[in-house]
Amino acid sequence: MAEFIDRARVRRNFRRVAGRYAQADFLAREVDARMQERLDYVRLEPRWIADLGCGPGLSLPGLQARYPQACCLGLDQEAAMLPRDSRPGGWRRWFGRSQGAASFAVATAEQLPLAPGRLDLAWANMLLPWLEEPRPLFREVLGSLRVGGLLMFSTLGPDTLRELRGGFRDGYAHTQRFADMHDLGDMLLESGFADPVVDMEVITLTYADLDALLADLRGAGAGCAMEDRRRSLAGRGLRQALEAHYETWRRPDGRLPATFEVIYGHAWKPEPRQIADGRSIIRFERR
Repeated sequence: MAEFIDRARVRRNFRRVAGRYAQADFLAREVDARMQERLDYVRLEPRWIADLGCGPGLSLPGLQARYPQACCLGLDQEAAMLPRDSRPGGWRRWFGRSQGAASFAVATAEQLPLAPGRLDLAWANMLLPWLEEPRPLFREVLGSLRVGGLLMFSTLGPDTLRELRGGFRDGYAHTQRFADMHDLGDMLLESGFADPVVDMEVITLTYADLDALLADLRGAGAGCAMEDRRRSLAGRGLRQALEAHYETWRRPDGRLPATFEVIYGHAWKPEPRQIADGRSIIRFERR
């Protein structure tokens, strides 16, 4: 099956910015803060938390402060993104660590190094745009969660960077593909989750010029990693056409907007309906 995302390119993009990522990913940090606020309305006392696509682990302090009794594991496919003081192999002692401890490991989202049915909370902030598609992750997380466990994620929707995308006329991809929130809800149900909730909001950043926007995207490792991206340098004509298009978006205050359609989702692992051999489970409740 043909793949749409160049995974080696994804890892390379993040490897290049690993040392300065914490200063560049302000959008992901803002979205993370808004995700954590949503936990105010969730009844959950997790003991085991995994942050998927954790990068340098910037989501973990907030989760640890909220759930001081929990042990947290940060997972990322690019080793250079993990905290410098994290020790290789430390995650293997994760389930034996004291409350409030955090460990880190290199792992892909579709192959989690976790025992089935152990997790209470799977956290994935801005991970989905870098995956070929969400369902393998959803299924993997479902297997790793205990019954009643929660998956909580954020991602970007189709209106993201619409101003930038509309300026290219060369037939190549210049941003990632972004899934529609309604499709994500369907994928959660298809993968076996229950009671999915998916909603979105628009966050608009503004810039003095196009170069400032492109510098922010590169600094956050968010360069295009699609297989059908342009592999050669863009010519002067393409750049001039892009700048002219973006100028049509300039606001009265002189700033250029960049739209980000932020999608939030969460869903629960339900009681199983079948046993391993495929027979249905029928439950009776005494009145």
